[in-house]
Amino acid sequence: MPDISIIIVNYNTADYLSACLTSILSQSAGIHLEIAVVDNASQDDSVSLVRNQFQQVHLIASRENLGFSKANNLATNLTNAKYIYYLNPDTEVKPKCLEAVYAFMENSPTVGMAGTRITYPDNTPQGSVETKYPGQKHCTNEVKGLPGHIAWLLGASLVARREVIEQVGGFTEDFFLYGEDIDLGLKIRQAGWKLGFIPDAEIVHWEGKSERNTLPVELFHKKLMAEALFYKKHYHRKTITNICQANIKQALWRIATLHLEMFLFKDPCSLQNKLDRYRLSLAFFRKLAIETQHS
Repeated sequence: MPDISIIIVNYNTADYLSACLTSILSQSAGIHLEIAVVDNASQDDSVSLVRNQFQQVHLIASRENLGFSKANNLATNLTNAKYIYYLNPDTEVKPKCLEAVYAFMENSPTVGMAGTRITYPDNTPQGSVETKYPGQKHCTNEVKGLPGHIAWLLGASLVARREVIEQVGGFTEDFFLYGEDIDLGLKIRQAGWKLGFIPDAEIVHWEGKSERNTLPVELFHKKLMAEALFYKKHYHRKTITNICQANIKQALWRIATLHLEMFLFKDPCSLQNKLDRYRLSLAFFRKLAIETQHS
């Protein structure tokens, strides 16, 4: 049986996937790996790349875009290792990363899932550990008494115990893209496990390459949708109402101040992007507030 199952969900990132797989296969720590790539109906040459250059990788070529959560769950059910490492395709695994991942999980029996150190290509750190949930300051008792101090971990690089993933039912498939890592972390803590961080395991993350052709305002809307779904699944109605009110007030204030600052902006495109985001946020949370009131 392999020690670690590495699962990569790919969508139109062939130009990064090759380096990612090469970095994994170059690890020489004596750890037995199995690697699965789920391709979500990419329009580039991702499928042929894996088939022709990485025959040792198990390729699952979907005819439709299953989304991040469903694709990960599919591959989880087709792999066997004690530990499952969910890794983004626009990453490279640094030397000894997998060795550190395996050692940490073996020596941390109360940790159900852990994240790694993540850096940008210029070697600056990328935030991968959060101690608060979205909108948590408006919560009453929804997230009190959970084990550990880490709330959630960035989904680009996550290692979990298979028994824990099976216990919580894997990723919540209502999350198509974004928010699934926050949701999974909360479910694992609710099941009595801590989340951990592995400082000696490092990956480089180019970030967002599967969404590089998405307009900024569309990307922001996707993230808002995921955020709202998280609220609906885990927060009380009163909490969601308070979150909506706070975001509505913020959006109104920022729209007003951005108009006043219009002549100070050297980049009109940047100003327009900010205005678009706050206008979208305003409309979104007004609608969510009404839906919550009538739920």
